[in-house]
Amino acid sequence: MQRATIIGTGLYAPERIVPNSYFNELYGEDVDSFLRANRNIHQRHFASDSQVTSDLAVEAARRALARAQLRPEDLKLIIVSTDTPDYISPSTASAVQYKLGASNAGMFDINTACAGFVTALDVGSKFVASDEQYDYVLVIGAYLMSRYLDFSEKKIATLFADGAGAVLLARSRDESGVLGTVLYGDGQYHGSMGIYAGGTYKRVSHEVIENKDHLLRFAKKIPPETNAMFWPKLVRRLADRLRIDVSSIDRFFFTQININSINESLKALNLPPDRAHNVMDCFGYTGSACIPMALDDAVSKHILKKNDLVFLVSSGGGIAMAVSAVRWGYDT
Repeated sequence: MQRATIIGTGLYAPERIVPNSYFNELYGEDVDSFLRANRNIHQRHFASDSQVTSDLAVEAARRALARAQLRPEDLKLIIVSTDTPDYISPSTASAVQYKLGASNAGMFDINTACAGFVTALDVGSKFVASDEQYDYVLVIGAYLMSRYLDFSEKKIATLFADGAGAVLLARSRDESGVLGTVLYGDGQYHGSMGIYAGGTYKRVSHEVIENKDHLLRFAKKIPPETNAMFWPKLVRRLADRLRIDVSSIDRFFFTQININSINESLKALNLPPDRAHNVMDCFGYTGSACIPMALDDAVSKHILKKNDLVFLVSSGGGIAMAVSAVRWGYDT
């Protein structure tokens, strides 16, 4: 079976920049120092009132298409990873397909919360590798969580942001591409963190809105060491499966929720912290969009080189986790 390789990347962050000082004024205290020291967040971007998730996704997609020198009509499949969709139904991918003008593409959404992009990349790579009709597949992570924030919850509202990242997949002509993926889940935490109204579990009503049940909730405590414990295990599991020495991994792109978890994970792998490429200082926490946004940022800064071994390490509510290994296909 052939591999799928990444041939283009793109990111979009909405124009409105919200610095930490905004929250200092909102809460009447210094939250900036904590965010910088413990989360590496200096600022974030919020969408305008007129923007929806598909708008962010389309902008990232256009930039990825331009990098790959492709047209929207070249696409055969669009996969959108988001847990902040335009609608419950139909898919956000259908809106992206129409707005983008990708008239030859099928489309669907994936929702594994913030692990969604890496999961979608795995799915998209399998389409490319196993079925010759899917020669160009667009995978997007998109996030518009500012619509679901309760700004009275200081520890939550200060972290989250809006944005989108996209990659284009094509059939590899060499040894580059997606080498493999491992998925992990622990569904006992499905009620711990999420947006719990608006689906069949709880209909939106005046009472729900009054109680703010339609907004993002950390309803039950997830062990704080979860990421730092499982990320190294999953990295090692995938590396062992691919017969790769962990020390040979050139670059990591982690879910950008907590700089301490990232550094602890790398320490557990006996690797230096500069092996990770982080962008939360500029973009805040953008959920399923953060890893493709970080990838595009690395491309823009000419950090990735052909044949670099790249690991994408993600986690999200549910709990869901996904780790992919990618042999990078071109000099940036």
